[in-house]
Amino acid sequence: MLLLQLTQGSGSDHYLLLYGLVPAKFTDPQISAYFSTGQKLISLFTFMFLHGGFMHLIGNMWFLHIFGDNVEDRLGPARYAIFYLLCGLASGMTQLIFNASSRVPTIGASGAIAGVMGAYFILYPSSRILTLIPIIIIPWFVEIPAFFFIGIWFVLQVFNVAGSSGGAGGIAWWAHIGGFLFGILFLKLFDRIPATGFSNRLQQATERKQSHRFQVIKTTRGEGNTDLYGTLTITQYEAMVGARKTVTVPWGLQNRLYNIIVPQGITDGQILRLKGVGRPHVDGTRGDMLLKVKIQHI
Repeated sequence: MLLLQLTQGSGSDHYLLLYGLVPAKFTDPQISAYFSTGQKLISLFTFMFLHGGFMHLIGNMWFLHIFGDNVEDRLGPARYAIFYLLCGLASGMTQLIFNASSRVPTIGASGAIAGVMGAYFILYPSSRILTLIPIIIIPWFVEIPAFFFIGIWFVLQVFNVAGSSGGAGGIAWWAHIGGFLFGILFLKLFDRIPATGFSNRLQQATERKQSHRFQVIKTTRGEGNTDLYGTLTITQYEAMVGARKTVTVPWGLQNRLYNIIVPQGITDGQILRLKGVGRPHVDGTRGDMLLKVKIQHI
């Protein structure tokens, strides 16, 4: 729908009013008269597929990529799709209730994604999220526990809604809060619904064939040498066809980035050697980094 939105030109405002979630369409009789019942109801779903531009879309899809795949693995693709749409609907209804008179269209998938984050918060609180913290021009990658990362995010939503009308600045804070809380509730409900045979077959057909492209390697040092040792995780599919990975290695207060090519036909436990990226010798040369390949069975 974003592509259709971009083709509207001068009619983009009318397009957003028609397919975006405008609370006044439901609460103001004068505005409501311009829209049919079907147009009002469909906007409860279409608003989550509209965005304020490509950067808005990319930001939402990045968060969905980080948190969504794990929740989908838990629920299965069929239940996950329904879960996602319900979170989006609940986020829109929350925004509508707390900003009932607003004439500003609410658009974007952030409310639905907030629901996914709520589910992730419950399912994987101790997992660690790789976070980029820019220090002037130096990229610093740190792993932050999910409960802390998502918890801080939720607290910021509450602070923002407390300091505004809930939709000031073009951001639907109430939609974020509603999506997050209903995501937790829907997870509890969906977790009680057994997966069907169709869902199981669909999950097998859509299961991930690749591990994360970007990985953090925690290295150890061998006794009496300057080599470093770590583990690189790949899937069976990647072991068969090969892969390219980018890894970051914590090094004091810095993180070093390396690109790694995984050759085709690699086996579990095989060692990849990165020459000259270990600890320094007394003569100024460096040891190697030896990465043990771990093949996931998913």
